[in-house]
Amino acid sequence: GIGKSTTSCNISIALARRGEKVLQIGCDPKHDSTFTLTGFLIPTIIDTLQSKDYHYEDIWSEDVIHKGYGGVDCVEAGGPPAGAGCGGYVVGETVKLLKELNAFYEYDIILFDVLGDVVCGGFAAPLNYADYCLIITDNGFDALFAANRITASIREKARTHPLRLAGLVGNRTSKRDLINQYVEACPMPVIEVLPLIEDIRVSRVKGKTLFEMVGSEPSLNYVCEYYLDIADQILSQPEGIVPKE
Repeated sequence: GIGKSTTSCNISIALARRGEKVLQIGCDPKHDSTFTLTGFLIPTIIDTLQSKDYHYEDIWSEDVIHKGYGGVDCVEAGGPPAGAGCGGYVVGETVKLLKELNAFYEYDIILFDVLGDVVCGGFAAPLNYADYCLIITDNGFDALFAANRITASIREKARTHPLRLAGLVGNRTSKRDLINQYVEACPMPVIEVLPLIEDIRVSRVKGKTLFEMVGSEPSLNYVCEYYLDIADQILSQPEGIVPKE
């Protein structure tokens, strides 16, 4: 609830504005990661597979990949039924299907938008396919507690995967004292801290990204610069770190 998906969508468009071909994969059972890019809840991979009795050969790219604002392609993995199944299995099936469709390697950048509750290896499964992890947090204890759990999972995954933490992104906060305390205790880059702007939250409700809202509200242009800065830092291919929780 601190704006991971909203941040992901705006970073995706920022990367597209820099000339990259971008795919955003929502990895949350709520399947609303790409809502501000498409304006509606797109069908999930897992629902599409079920409707085709898991016959991969009967699924086409256009069944699961939807074009979003700014040319960003969107996929929603979906999730298992509540209390049954494994989120990691769903992510694995998503990557498997995209590879079957020869789509996985067509993109310059793929963003996995992952829920923050890393309570098991299943929810951390997207880290198996990632070069970098960016942690979205705010200046509150609960978000930083979750961030610390993600930090621990990155350290664990980095033993067997070429995964690095690119850094923290602070979202919608007027203070950063707790963030500063945290990175002092666990050294890691702070990529950007977005100011406490109500329009960021409102954009989610409207089903539009900040970049789309600028068309009718040019005063929001300065907010987009924050996301473009994050995109530039990602594209610079930082060395990243193996963090310590």
